[in-house]
Amino acid sequence: MTEHKSGFVAIVGRPNVGKSTLLNRIVGQKIAIMSDKAQTTRNKIQGVYTTKDMQMIFIDTPGIHKPKHRLGDYMVNEAYGALQEVEAVLFMISADEKRGKGDNLIIERLQKLSVPVFLVINKIDKIHPDNLLAVIEDYSKQMTFAEVVPVSATQGNNFETLMQLLEDQMPTGPQYFPEDQITDHPEYFIVSELIREKVLLLTHDEIPHSVAVTIDSMKRDENDKIRIQATIIVERDSQKGIIIGKSGKMLKEIGIKARQDMEKMLGDKVYLELWVKVQKDWRDKQRSLNDFGYKKETF
Repeated sequence: MTEHKSGFVAIVGRPNVGKSTLLNRIVGQKIAIMSDKAQTTRNKIQGVYTTKDMQMIFIDTPGIHKPKHRLGDYMVNEAYGALQEVEAVLFMISADEKRGKGDNLIIERLQKLSVPVFLVINKIDKIHPDNLLAVIEDYSKQMTFAEVVPVSATQGNNFETLMQLLEDQMPTGPQYFPEDQITDHPEYFIVSELIREKVLLLTHDEIPHSVAVTIDSMKRDENDKIRIQATIIVERDSQKGIIIGKSGKMLKEIGIKARQDMEKMLGDKVYLELWVKVQKDWRDKQRSLNDFGYKKETF
């Protein structure tokens, strides 16, 4: 009999390098929200990848950046906390972006780790292959990586190679989650994230990251339809107006798009009711952060 292997892998990197896209590819469906805006992920989201002889638990972390408020502090804390007690770290960068201060800050932290660090160069489909070598050389001068793997998280290039390298790294261990489970987050968390994703997608730069979503109620009715009531929280009255839109048009569109994703994920009909509420400066109030699921930990 082949012995069972298992372990934890942290995915770290600057905001908007494609960490969530990679995690969704690993588990085969959307559990982490994707947006072209930086700092989309706010909590450590665990994705579970299971085969017959192995299980890897991937931790998608918030992008590491210079915090401007308490929510930012929380997000960076979450990212650094994920580096503890893992078997490997994927340091993800964008092939089409020059190494910056944020990358250097992460490298400084990674150099102190005793576990293997893999440099994952994402978005290789966005540059000419001849330019890739310069990126590899630049980062390899900064620290020694276990492996350098160029990938495209959206198209899947080199995905199998990366997974094989990680599998080779895993020690003997138990199966932590049932084989059909793909995340440790409850359904209502994923549901709230899907609503937040649609807000970011549809409001563009009018609504920055001052949006939180709470699920007030989630239950099945007598017709086996899932009824979800949720509140979108913003910091200013003007933002509330943007999210509701003229004659409620924007809120309706957010609801339609979020519901479609929910039905795909839950495999059932969903009835979604949305409200919008103003809570001034919630990102800088610890009580609000706790209420919205951003509970403070220190590392």
